[in-house]
Amino acid sequence: MAVSMEALADDLAAESADLRGLLAPLSEPDWKRDTPAPGWTIADQVSHLAYYDDVAVRSAVDPDAFRAELERLDAEGGVDPDATAARYRDLSGESLLSWFDEARARLVTTFRALDPSLRVPWFGPAMSAASSLTARIMETWAHGQDVADALGVVREPTARLRHVAHIGVGARAFSYVARDRTPPGEPVRVELRAPDGGTWTWGPGDAPDRVTAPALDFCLAVTQRRHRDDVDLTVTGPVAARWMEIAQAFAGKPGPGRARGQFG
Repeated sequence: MAVSMEALADDLAAESADLRGLLAPLSEPDWKRDTPAPGWTIADQVSHLAYYDDVAVRSAVDPDAFRAELERLDAEGGVDPDATAARYRDLSGESLLSWFDEARARLVTTFRALDPSLRVPWFGPAMSAASSLTARIMETWAHGQDVADALGVVREPTARLRHVAHIGVGARAFSYVARDRTPPGEPVRVELRAPDGGTWTWGPGDAPDRVTAPALDFCLAVTQRRHRDDVDLTVTGPVAARWMEIAQAFAGKPGPGRARGQFG
């Protein structure tokens, strides 16, 4: 089935609206609440999303400018999300929410009109426009989880988790490359229980290495928002086990993840 940029853009808009619903009522002190990401407040989570929304638009409409900026960053030691977050810590919550709204609207409008197969550069391998937009859904959900955790909110799982899981499965090889390891050639079957009770699958049905889980638990694991031991994963086979130890759905350097038992 052909990829629909309209459908992806609609899902990103819906995920954005859910996050905005958490952010809009916040007082100024609330924006400074610590999240489970070490050293990051709610404000940092939102500036990160807004900043990379703007970068994603630039990668699509002016790829040469994006590549030039990436070369500059590489020459200075690479991308540093912590330094980027620190740059915007003087912004008020109102300003951050306005930036997020404007950057997200530009992103959705720009990508909605693109050919899904268009290759766009990014931090790491280039990807299709469809994959880039799917990655923004994943990022929004993952950073939204940090915000929800900071506020003590439990979010209802939605069918949009399929995008998060898809990126997590697709990033399997990158999880090894990011750690200077060689990705294994053996396939892994992934079977997830969707929020509506259905089943989502990736990989050959006869693969001996398998991961079976509720979709939410798998997504929490591959975005490193929960420790592997704190989610309901059934992992069969050594190849699948090694992957789940290092899985990351996001580009960039491996993160510290979350501690075992951190959320009770």
